[in-house]
Amino acid sequence: MSLFYAYRMATRLLGPLVNLYLHRRKNRGKEDPGRIGERFGHASALRPQGRLVWIHGASVGESLAALPLIDRIRRDFPDYAILVTTGTVTSAQLMQDRLPDGVIHQFIPIDRQVCVARFLHHWHPDVALWLESDFWPNILTRAHKAGTRIILLNGRISAGSFKSYLRFSSFIRPVLACFDIILAQSAEETDRFAQLGAPHAENVGNLKFAALPLPVDASALKALRNQIGARPCWLASSTFDGEERIAATVHQQLRAKHPGLLTIIVPRHSRRGADIHAGLATTGLRVTRRSLDQMVTDKTDIYLADTMGEMGLFYRLAPICFIGKTLTVGGGQNPLEPARLGCAILHGPDMSNFNDISRELFAAHACRPVSDADDLARQLDRLLTDTATRQKLADAALAYANSKAEVLDRTMSAITPILQAGHRHAST
Repeated sequence: MSLFYAYRMATRLLGPLVNLYLHRRKNRGKEDPGRIGERFGHASALRPQGRLVWIHGASVGESLAALPLIDRIRRDFPDYAILVTTGTVTSAQLMQDRLPDGVIHQFIPIDRQVCVARFLHHWHPDVALWLESDFWPNILTRAHKAGTRIILLNGRISAGSFKSYLRFSSFIRPVLACFDIILAQSAEETDRFAQLGAPHAENVGNLKFAALPLPVDASALKALRNQIGARPCWLASSTFDGEERIAATVHQQLRAKHPGLLTIIVPRHSRRGADIHAGLATTGLRVTRRSLDQMVTDKTDIYLADTMGEMGLFYRLAPICFIGKTLTVGGGQNPLEPARLGCAILHGPDMSNFNDISRELFAAHACRPVSDADDLARQLDRLLTDTATRQKLADAALAYANSKAEVLDRTMSAITPILQAGHRHAST
């Protein structure tokens, strides 16, 4: 028995355990209790009449990359209704704020055949646009068999996943065969898909270059600028466990040399806010929490921005940004977001989730990698001191972020024939 069919059998036999796991996630706040039915394939909205395009992005990054694409589809194909699915509570909340009127959001069903069948029977999508690397075998193969045309957008396979897929090709080949075309982020990704047996893979570039600058509440920006005033400040964004303590240590090292220094910390998961605050309290630094509506005062050392959906605010506030998930945990976060908003960018040694972008940023003298906490303190000190160097770094980052916006046109050119054709005949 191949791994693919073993997986399919396991998702059937282990259904009760999967259900229990999902309910435990709900109890820990990782699932929306009011919409848990969607994870079992029960729709919470009516299907619009006519043709439907289904866009799926696993989490926040993929969801944001889909927004300019949604706007273009609405403009170029107004006869299509649009359904967007995501898998996390954070991304669902983001989509609630950012999706245009009339676009439907649902949680992706868990990858059990009974849940998938229920979802597809209700929505019956004509075309599915799948973002990046969220490969769920039951969902994809069943949608393909039902006649849905499926396109992989911004296709990505990490080096680790690629090695695993090469070893277990019987698992990934039936999944990749579901895609009519695969539009990869880079030439390297295109080659990986080809080696894994994908029949139609091409490189059109990274769709994240087409994203608009993150939005901001103008009144909140004005209020915080008034509270911070002329104080020097920097931002540690999308931090993971351990990186908040590093940011606090860096602050302690630099505050004597930079009087009034303010460190802004935005954790990747805002639900960690209370734990982060408790940990930072042991440092003796004065911490203010945004989730409690506490204001920045001249006594505030660290502003803990433990809220969701406000990265556009903090990238605009801080002239220097350190990208989290790069020191204590690897992979990194999207550097194009701070680049578009005028930040001088620092990041740790592991930006493997954005390899090509981080390499090109470095080649364009538009970011600076740091090796550890001490190196972060040294490089931050220089950028706080040397405003000309800081501005040059930020300008180069902005220029790079704006250099490949045509990727959206290339993506639309590639998917237009399938959108025009719509649903194909289902497999028997």
